[in-house]
Amino acid sequence: MNRQKRVACIHDISGIGKCSLTAAIPIISAAGIEAAAMPTAVLSTHTGNITGFTYRDLTADLEPFANHWKSLGITFDGIYSGFLGSTEQVDIVCNFIDEFKTDNTVVIVDPAMADGGRMYTTFDDDFAKEMILLCKKADIIVPNLTEAAFLLGEKYIEPPYTEEYIEGIVKRLLRLGPSKVVLTGVSFRDDEIGCAVCEKNGEVFCRFSEKYDGTYYGTGDIFASALTGAFLNGKTIYESAEIALSFTCSAIKRTYGAGTDTRLGVNFEQGLCDYINNLGG
Repeated sequence: MNRQKRVACIHDISGIGKCSLTAAIPIISAAGIEAAAMPTAVLSTHTGNITGFTYRDLTADLEPFANHWKSLGITFDGIYSGFLGSTEQVDIVCNFIDEFKTDNTVVIVDPAMADGGRMYTTFDDDFAKEMILLCKKADIIVPNLTEAAFLLGEKYIEPPYTEEYIEGIVKRLLRLGPSKVVLTGVSFRDDEIGCAVCEKNGEVFCRFSEKYDGTYYGTGDIFASALTGAFLNGKTIYESAEIALSFTCSAIKRTYGAGTDTRLGVNFEQGLCDYINNLGG
């Protein structure tokens, strides 16, 4: 029997909202992979359009976490980072990658820092410069179009986009250092949403699904987690992106149909069986 793979998931954890670790752990586990959690902060809910949430910063715990894992001889097949609350945390994750990455370790970075044309309120342009250093260490980066603009130092452009524009963005992101880019939030028409995928020296492929009205919090984390699980199951980056897109969009459709409060996350749980089947498991 093959050895079970293990991924270090470095994200915050929100009790309500189905994002970050509360998305990464079940999705990566469903892919048959051990999800080793390194929480960067603990919140009562995510921060998108919700007020009064509690927040406990865990920056001081990250290096002791890593040191303990190192003392136990823990190794990782993947290192997957998401929302990081400060430049100090970015530096710690960069050091973690230097310490734990081997020739067989895949590093996936979701540079979660912006959306809708704006940086998250807790960040500034200097944070984007720090995030570039982390992206340089990644094998795969999964930015949305706002994050891509900040990483590249370019002005954000509202959708819909042209194929030429998206191809240019992806190619410029590859020059930052990763060997693979999966760009989310891509749209050539008002009724579609999807992603663009490319490997270094390869072609850019775009995949789309139906777009639903509303803002669906946590879907970037769900997409990146599903992508991570698929890629570490031996799927190509193109296959992994298609599987992640299908899984995420089905969760949005399920939530839209139920008419539930989208601030509380999307119903991805009832799609996990389909996700597993798409992985061939």
